[in-house]
Amino acid sequence: MDGILTGKTLVVMGVANQRSIAWGCAQALLNQGARVVLTYQNERLKKSLQRFVAPDQPLIECDVVDDAQVDAAFKTIGARFGEIDGVIHAIAYADKAALTNDFVATPRGSYQQAQDISSYSLIAVARAARPFLSRSASIATLTYFGSQRAVPNYNVMGVAKAALEANVRYLARDLGPAGVRVNAISAGAVKTLAVTGIQDHRQLLKRSQSMTVDGVAVTTSEIGNVAAFLMSPLSTGITGDVIYVDKGVHLS
Repeated sequence: MDGILTGKTLVVMGVANQRSIAWGCAQALLNQGARVVLTYQNERLKKSLQRFVAPDQPLIECDVVDDAQVDAAFKTIGARFGEIDGVIHAIAYADKAALTNDFVATPRGSYQQAQDISSYSLIAVARAARPFLSRSASIATLTYFGSQRAVPNYNVMGVAKAALEANVRYLARDLGPAGVRVNAISAGAVKTLAVTGIQDHRQLLKRSQSMTVDGVAVTTSEIGNVAAFLMSPLSTGITGDVIYVDKGVHLS
């Protein structure tokens, strides 16, 4: 179908299952007519993706902790599909102990790992994608309000998300002369498999829903629709920003 993204080639990184925010983004892009390329970390996740994506869905291996693999992934995408009109970076990780224990007890290695995968990877992705990005291309990443507030049990991930948001601002400045914009979506708490890794996640989801302006939790579809907007020409005036898609939770 024709939509605001018809004719666009967009890369979505971080789809792990059908409940993920990344999948909500991918579906929104497809609904707006985009050609979507998905990346996956390893063969196990590729097999998981193949259970629910279309048979002809392009899948490219890309483990963001390996710069050579990130470079190779975007070279492959560029060779197969030509110019890239946008990238959605929905990748984050912290080990469970670093989320469960007091923040002051965070081991150096756990801190570095969270920063590497959840924050630095956006820089690596932007650098690798840059030669293949069309003018007026868009890069968007996913963040959370825990970057701005000390959310219980979010700990090292909140710090990584704060760094990620700073990366967005600096990348927006660097890539702006080429017409490329960079933004972040601060998504409200959604019941995903990733959220279940946070201690007391049920209480987090319940509290988040109670803080929305209408008492209804945000959905992955609503978050995905904003991602589609940011990938489209309708958003060319927005860069270096954090857009909240949490139905007002951040207002409290």
